[in-house]
Amino acid sequence: MVENALNPAGEIVDTGVPAHIAAQASMAEQRDWHLSNLRRHRVSRRNFLVGAAAVAAAAGVGNPGWNRVAYAQDAPLTVGGRHLSFGSDAATQLRFSAQLSRNPGLTGVFLDHGPTPALGATTSAEVRNLVSQVPRSDGGILAAEQFYVHVPVDGLTPRLPHYYRWRTADGYVSDVRSAAPALPPGRLAPFRFTMMGDQGVDETPTQPPGLKPGDYDDLYYKPDNEPSAKHAANIVRQIADSRPDFHILAGDIAYADPSGQGRTPRFVPSGGTVDKVFDKFNPYVWDGYFAAIEQSAASAPWLFATGNHDMEALYGPNGYGGHAARLDQPDNGPAGCPSVYSFVHGNVAVLSLDANDVSHEIRANTGYSGGRQTGWVESTLARYRADPAVDFIVCFFHHCAYSTTKDHASDGGVRGAWAGLFDRYHVDVVLQAHNHVFERSDPIRGGSPTRVAGDRSEVTSVSDGTVYYTVGGGGRPRYGFQDGERESYRGNEVADTSVPNSYVVAADGSKVPESLTWSRVRFRNYSFVRADVTPGIPGITPSRMRIAAVDEYGREFDEVTFRRELPLAFGS
Repeated sequence: MVENALNPAGEIVDTGVPAHIAAQASMAEQRDWHLSNLRRHRVSRRNFLVGAAAVAAAAGVGNPGWNRVAYAQDAPLTVGGRHLSFGSDAATQLRFSAQLSRNPGLTGVFLDHGPTPALGATTSAEVRNLVSQVPRSDGGILAAEQFYVHVPVDGLTPRLPHYYRWRTADGYVSDVRSAAPALPPGRLAPFRFTMMGDQGVDETPTQPPGLKPGDYDDLYYKPDNEPSAKHAANIVRQIADSRPDFHILAGDIAYADPSGQGRTPRFVPSGGTVDKVFDKFNPYVWDGYFAAIEQSAASAPWLFATGNHDMEALYGPNGYGGHAARLDQPDNGPAGCPSVYSFVHGNVAVLSLDANDVSHEIRANTGYSGGRQTGWVESTLARYRADPAVDFIVCFFHHCAYSTTKDHASDGGVRGAWAGLFDRYHVDVVLQAHNHVFERSDPIRGGSPTRVAGDRSEVTSVSDGTVYYTVGGGGRPRYGFQDGERESYRGNEVADTSVPNSYVVAADGSKVPESLTWSRVRFRNYSFVRADVTPGIPGITPSRMRIAAVDEYGREFDEVTFRRELPLAFGS
């Protein structure tokens, strides 16, 4: 282990950069290493395409949703892994995306869409080609090509369903689905959203050939509760059944880097001669990921923040180029920060932030925005808090400002950069992940709790402060709390939830001990949160946002209602 490492072992995506280099290298420096390595190990275009197609033909496509249709060029062209997002104007813009089973060549791919199931309009898709060349343990290169299609649709009617299907020129036609843009700003109607983080995949990828269960999936890590259960699938099923108007995921999405254990950074197939050593980056994991979330993401916009396992140094100086090929997100954030953006749905403003930029714990991308992100956070929060149509402000990001697990606890960089802004602009809720548990704080202001907020309590950010959630139980194996720290949730409350032995990570990466009383609810199993927003009537009823914590089987174990008083405005 490298002492005083910039990047602690296993906490960034390992794409094949030697461990002693990756420990002290920024994302930009790791990208430079890859470019230099590829100059020494050139792959001819002909061999790359033929090799990738031949491998795929033998093993089947990496996405189980395509029923083993091959990537090979002579196989039928199909569309799978459908997912969508809002545009920057969430009330009038949707962004439709999907993955192709192979290189489309000259074959056209189209989105048929319209306000009724009869559709009526057709838009040609943009095809984005993502090329991956990953170092192997034998000195060669694992070559992969993936193809994603994207169609933006603007000028939609807020909240009304818009129907669509994917179609190719050579005969493939998907079923018809529908999705709806957001409510326009204001107190017009109730709505629901869901959230979690740290998801991963339950199924072992079929690419490259020879992988076995436990490779690149959520089951490899260590014995867990119900070890045969597919926890990520359970969570997605509960989210789909909740029928949210949108879903947000606070980073660590697919885990194309699966282990987070600092293993030797080379690819070794299952059954290879090097025990328990495999490269921690496999781009084909994303195939299975999009198939796994399709039951929800094909009908409800999914919005993503980036976590430490989402910095893929193979793609671009900050490791975000792969996401640019796979995903479409709102693009109204600061320049150079692709996962930083905001949108409004009804009376709720939502901000996606990139905690990799401010983290003290994992510093591969710390400071990459040059302060632009935090400046944008302040100006955006000020704008939303001054907007009379916005009642609640929700921020979501990966690393935790306030959490108490053994594995990561609290990040002083996140806390120092943004907690004061959340105080100043009365942010109601902060949704974090990173720690693979559920934890909820009492309302906090100035770094201290202002009051006890137990299960089924009401909170107002104006007088009470901000409530911080850690919702990292989306599918990855669970973490533990500090020694002696007990779970506390509905039906299992403990009288004293104080934590004398947690810590916050300082700028030099050290763990500064912290004794605290703000940790109110702690739950180790898999979970997500479901928020139901009910607009109020000025001068009559307050606006309310009820956030329930729900386990993988649909059981609620915590609830808080956030309230915003709406005085009658005279002379307006």
